[in-house]
Amino acid sequence: MIGIIGAMDVEVENLLARMPESAGETVSGIRYRRGAIEGTDCVVARCGVGKVAAAVCTQTMILRYAPKAVLNVGVAGGTGRGVRIGDVVISSALVQHDMDTTALGDPKGFLSGPNVVAIPASGALADRAVSCAGRIFGPERVHTGVIATGDQFVCDSARLKRIAEEFGALACEMEGGSVAQVCYLNRTDFAVVRAISDNADEQAAADFTEFAKRSARELAALICALLPEI
Repeated sequence: MIGIIGAMDVEVENLLARMPESAGETVSGIRYRRGAIEGTDCVVARCGVGKVAAAVCTQTMILRYAPKAVLNVGVAGGTGRGVRIGDVVISSALVQHDMDTTALGDPKGFLSGPNVVAIPASGALADRAVSCAGRIFGPERVHTGVIATGDQFVCDSARLKRIAEEFGALACEMEGGSVAQVCYLNRTDFAVVRAISDNADEQAAADFTEFAKRSARELAALICALLPEI
């Protein structure tokens, strides 16, 4: 079984449409739908926006469904040089840019417990996603690297620049780092796959609605092609 988590309806609705017959349950206010997508047994959930919601969803999914891998899918703001609206960013690692215990001598983004800043995604899973995305979109639209997570919708160019410089991030969003941390603690393979819907700057809020639906449709096509290869 593969677990798929998105934060918003637009990020999972195209996948659920490909799961015509499914069983469901609601736990802690989050709906989990189980069924087959492209012949692969999956459980799909919309976790809600933000790190706590994503963590609750991921831990519940692992405990109740024991997926062999978790995919966190959705849209993100592009932060890296050459990352454009409509491109796809696939995680090599996740950081939490708003985690800050530097006053205690820790590096920025340090996660107490795992005792790391960057949590590496499953290399094999990420490699399959990159290969699949390259076939669908063309390699020029596909990027792999660090994705930064925080409980902020970043739409300030100065803040964006700091995040990119501090962490080498190619994209910025609000859930992937939590999914990564929970999967890491549970020794569950994971990858974060993001379609770029905006440039995470002052124009981000205006661009977001326009591009989110289109990006989510393209992302669903990628996930459907990827699932049989996992």
